[in-house]
Amino acid sequence: MEKIIILYGGTSGEHEISLRSAASVYNHLDTKKYAVSCIGIDIDGKWYFQDEIVFSADGESLLIKKEFPVAVYPSQGLFTGNMLIPADFIFPVLHGVSGEDGTVQGLLDMIHIPYAGSGILGSAAGMDKIVSKMLWQHQGLPTVPFTEIRSISDSRIKEASAEYGFPVFIKPARAGSSVGVKKAVNRNELMECIQHAFQFDTKLVIEPAITGREIECSVMGNREVESFPPGEIILEKGFYDYESKYLSGNNARTVVPASLSTDVKESVEDYAKKAFFTVGAQGFARVDFFIEESTGQILLNEIN
Repeated sequence: MEKIIILYGGTSGEHEISLRSAASVYNHLDTKKYAVSCIGIDIDGKWYFQDEIVFSADGESLLIKKEFPVAVYPSQGLFTGNMLIPADFIFPVLHGVSGEDGTVQGLLDMIHIPYAGSGILGSAAGMDKIVSKMLWQHQGLPTVPFTEIRSISDSRIKEASAEYGFPVFIKPARAGSSVGVKKAVNRNELMECIQHAFQFDTKLVIEPAITGREIECSVMGNREVESFPPGEIILEKGFYDYESKYLSGNNARTVVPASLSTDVKESVEDYAKKAFFTVGAQGFARVDFFIEESTGQILLNEIN
């Protein structure tokens, strides 16, 4: 029986989301086929082997018991005390910085245990909204316009608001789950949103608000990849923020497959595969798009 370790938790602002994701992965693994163990990373970055699986009271999250610290030895593996933790494969279920940005992937490469998802390059490039968008633009792929800013006094803030008008979105460049993302409808709100976003990263992205449909497309593979029928995010109000994704059960729903013409569907699937290859992704990913209402143009937004 193959031994799988679920690695979850982490130090980012998306720690709680990782606990929820880990519960979902655990519940969907076939324990008749795999021997499943878990290692939890607490918010301070300490790793703990879980001698038993403990769920939250609502059953939606895996909790982290802090009884058996884990040590990582390059070329040797994972240990708790003097005991080697057996592992044939690791499933990282980590969100955000120091989880899906290539750092943990590099560590796992050093202990020679295969793992799910992209390697160092694909994880780092995919996590960074600025790097991924620059790569896509370099390849001639249609991409949501963006402006990078590095400080509250960056001259590009004024240039971006003049070019895009309002509303605009402000995003931390290297955060996921819409953490730190805000929408600004005027100059004062823009500066407030920028200050807020700098709590989560040292570089930000300003993007124009695209009026249109939100489409997502899954991709799976390595040297050869397959894209799957796109889905559409339907919102009752606002935008697809952290609350809509994880806290509100009624504001957003996903329709799969999305109602798209054959030409548009095929274009989305083709762009998704190209976006996947361009950032060096591996294994699996979800690629997010907008279809602009006024022009029908398909625009790449992010990869997850």
